[in-house]
Amino acid sequence: MTEKTALTPATHTAPPARFSHGVRKGNILQVAGQVGFLPAVEGRAPTVAGPTLREQTLQTFANVRAILEEGGASWDDVMMMRVYLTDVDHFAEMNAVYNAYFEEQGLKEAPAARTTVYVGLPKGLLIEIDALAVLG
Repeated sequence: MTEKTALTPATHTAPPARFSHGVRKGNILQVAGQVGFLPAVEGRAPTVAGPTLREQTLQTFANVRAILEEGGASWDDVMMMRVYLTDVDHFAEMNAVYNAYFEEQGLKEAPAARTTVYVGLPKGLLIEIDALAVLG
């Protein structure tokens, strides 16, 4: 049986509850929901990248990517992404940022499947993203 490994990149603080930022078992890697927190600095509370959807989305992608890389994966390995938005009016802007970001990534494989849902998040957070990757 393959061992299950928790993934916490150096850019991330320990999770605030009993969960992992990412988990890899065999060739499956699940990234927990990530938000637009800047990289961790010891002694500083988590800080949001900025007040705009664009700033938070780009930082959220960086946080997801850090976990993928920690587990030996890349965006090309991602099969499914879920985007959680706090405001339905942000959908078009998020799509524009999403499309531009992945255009810059130079994917060699088909883009991931995606679902977008609307949720409540802690004050100041506008977006959360999780991802499922299959390696090899």
